[in-house]
Parts: sequence; C-alpha cells; structure tokens
Amino acid sequence: MPETTDQGAREVHRLKANSVGLTGVVFMAVATAAPITAMTGNLPIAVGFGNGTGAPAGYLFATLVLTVFSVGYVAMAKRITAAGAFYGYISHGLGRIAGMASGMLAVLAYVVFEASIVGVFSYFARTTVHDQLGVDLPWVLYAAVMLAVTAVLSYFDINLTAKALGVMLVAEIAVLFAVATAVLVHGGGPDGIPLEPVNPKNAFTGASAGLGLFFAFWSWVGFESTAMYGEESRDPKRVIPRATLISVVGVGLFYIYVSWMTIAGNGLKGSVKVSASVSPLDLFFDPAHTFIGAWAVSAFQWLLITGSFACGMAFHQCASRYLYSVGREGFLHPALGRTHKDHGSPYIASFVQSVIAVVLVGAFWATGQDPYIHLYTLLAILGTMAILIVQTLCSFAVIGYFRKNHPEDRHWFRTFLAPLLGGVGMIAVVVLLVINMDTAAGTAADSLFFKAIPWTVGLVFFGGLGLGLYLKNRHPHRYEIIGRIVLEDAAERTDEQPQPSAIV
Repeated sequence: MPETTDQGAREVHRLKANSVGLTGVVFMAVATAAPITAMTGNLPIAVGFGNGTGAPAGYLFATLVLTVFSVGYVAMAKRITAAGAFYGYISHGLGRIAGMASGMLAVLAYVVFEASIVGVFSYFARTTVHDQLGVDLPWVLYAAVMLAVTAVLSYFDINLTAKALGVMLVAEIAVLFAVATAVLVHGGGPDGIPLEPVNPKNAFTGASAGLGLFFAFWSWVGFESTAMYGEESRDPKRVIPRATLISVVGVGLFYIYVSWMTIAGNGLKGSVKVSASVSPLDLFFDPAHTFIGAWAVSAFQWLLITGSFACGMAFHQCASRYLYSVGREGFLHPALGRTHKDHGSPYIASFVQSVIAVVLVGAFWATGQDPYIHLYTLLAILGTMAILIVQTLCSFAVIGYFRKNHPEDRHWFRTFLAPLLGGVGMIAVVVLLVINMDTAAGTAADSLFFKAIPWTVGLVFFGGLGLGLYLKNRHPHRYEIIGRIVLEDAAERTDEQPQPSAIV
C-alpha cells in the first residue's frame, strides 16, 4: 500500500505488515543457511581437505564468532527497521557513501545466490530421479521448474512462502537429526563417540585448517536475512533480534551435533577417507544405512532436493527485498519499490529477480557448464565474498551508529567490544576465503568467470562509492535519502494501526 513520508516528498510503497511472526522469520533465515545443503556440501570438504575430524570444532569456533557478531547486529535491529538491512545499517553507521557501496554489494550477493542454489537443486534432482526412478532428464528442466514455482510463490503474501519453507525445513532438519541421534544411541561407529572432533584446538589443525574454517562460516550465509523481514513481521523490535540469535545459536549447535555424530558414525579414519573419495555424500549415506536402514538413504536423497529448493526460495525473497529497498529510494528503477495492492509483496522486484536468475542459469546452460561444479560453486563464491565484506562493514557500522546517534545507549560490550570483535572475525573470514578460493572452486578454478570474481566484487563496491560521491555533489536531495527510508514503530503493530515509513 503506497504512503507518503513525513516530509510528503516521496510516495513509499509499504510491504505488508504483520505477515510473519517469530517462527516464520526464523524459518526464512534458517532456510537460507540450508542445513542439509550446508552439511552435505561443506562438511565432506572440511573433513577430507580442511581441518579433518576437527571440523565440528570449526563449527564451534564459527558459532562463537557469529554470535559475537550478532550481538551488535541485533542492537542495530532494535533501532532500525528496514527491508534493506545491511544497506540501511551501514548508511546510518558509516555514512551514506559507504552505505551505497554496501547496498550495491548486498544486491550483487543476493541476486546471484538464487541462481547458485538452482544449480545445486538441479544436480540433486537429476541424480536422485535417475538413481531411484531410472529417468534421466536434462538438469535445465529441473532448474526451470524451480524458477517457475519460486516466482509464483513469491508473488503472494510472504506468509505463504514462510509456511512452505517451514514444512521443507522441518523435514530436512528431522532427517539430519534422526541420523545423528541414531549414531549416538548406538554408541557411535568404529571409534565409539570420540571427543577429538569437538576439542577446540582441533579446529585449527589438519591438512588445511583455513579451508575447513572457511567452509564452516560459509554454512551460515543467509542468517543475517532476519532483518530484511522487519517491515513484514509482528513487533519487529523484538522479533528480529530474537530470530537472529535463535538462528545463529540454534543452527550452530545443530551443525556441531550433526557433524560430530556423522564423524562418529564413520569413525575417525573412515570419515577422512570417504570425504576425500569420489562419493563424499557417503559420509552421510553410510551412517544412515547402517544405523537406520536403506529407506533413510532414499529419504535423505529426496530431502536434499526439497532442502535446496527451500534455500533458493529464501534467497529469492532476500534478493527481492534488496531490489525493492534500493528501488523505493530511487537508485534503481522506482518501479522496483512498488508493492502489490492485495498481497503487499514486492512483486515487481520479485519478477526482476526471477528474470535475473533465468538469465544467469540460462547463460551457464547455454555454454555447457555443469550445474554443480560451475553454476553452484562459482556464483556461491561470488556472493559469499560480497556478503562477507558487507558483514564486516556492518560490524563497524554498529560502533559508529551508537557513538554518533545514541550515546545514551552505548554499552562497552554490546555496542563496542562485540561488534569490534565481530568485525575482526569477519575480516579473518574474508582472508580465509581469498586464501582458499582456488581450493573452494575445485575444477572450476580454471574458468574465466572464477578469475573475474574479485574484480567483479571490487568494481561493484567502488562503483557504489563513486555513485554515492556523485549524488552528494550533483544530486544532494537524492543523496540525503540513501538508506534512510525506515519503518517507524516503537511498539507492536496492529492491522488497524499501521505505522508509516519515514526518512530519518
């Protein structure tokens, strides 16, 4: 529904308020992290080529760092409610120019993440259907189905998407939890339940500890999306901080438990051997078959499909809201900032995101690229590099925001030490990514696209800085609203009392 700001200078289309509660926001955030995809995609690499059987300790370390990061992040969320999340936070804390650069990077990250996940979904779907039904179809057909269904669901109220994601998310968590718990109940595999995997010092040992730690942090990408749903949530000042902490800590504990029990089920030496083999998914399939039965392996394979679908759909929602956010402020086409009159969804931004995803997927397919090796891996690395840089800036933005705007709320830990440590931790993760990019890309590291990733990220970031400076000098009225359209609501909303968007 369109409304005017308090200055009466700009019509702002609002997302539909009260569309989703705490559970729905948690589902959306955890779905972007995609536990089953993160575990099956990242754990074998960490165990086989990274910190070995110390991978669960790597997840423990990542949980601690991201929890500290989240302390400052949620402090910001209690003050600012905006669909742009990082874009708005950084513009308030580090200035409009840095906000514009970060906003462009965030848009880049989220628009490529959906296409990336379409790649892994298509790979899982084609493999599972062939293995279990004997039908071999081109992967691009599965990609087309996912893109079409996602586009349709995203057209409606976000509550519909949250419900669909909830069903798929519960199913994928259930199968991972069931296999891990079966291992625990049976007392583990050849080595019982060893404690070495959760010994903190083992997070930093192994063939390449840095690679293992990077894949641990990679497993959380998307948790920060909680803030994007503030405008559509009930009581955002309470829902978003709680959803963020629940997502970070809950996902972290789950990753530690599942990875530990998976290694226990295979045995210490067996885990490293199977992870480095040509069938790394057997790291999960073997314990499922041994401790539950053959049916569990079949269920696991089908849930890999639904889990990756849920992840892609959640990233589509994130990308749509970023496009909507920069669109309503007039920095991309203003039509992106419109919402549906009945559903309150950013339907035009959602359509544009679908077109972008189709173009990316189509380009990889037309050039004969593999959906997993190239489409998934390369776009995931591109998006991860972009979003990690934005997360780093966001940590320091918290310090700047409370120092300049709310000195009365400054706290030595929440608004200074925690975001400072979180920022330093994020810098370390970016360094880990740069150091281990070639290994993370695998055989795709020889492609021209891979070599262009750092240049693409740099071009978008410095292009955003340049745009911010240009607006400041040539269009100061537009410069003033960079990241400044937020939602004013100090209390819980009701349908009868919607709060206006405003420029602050």
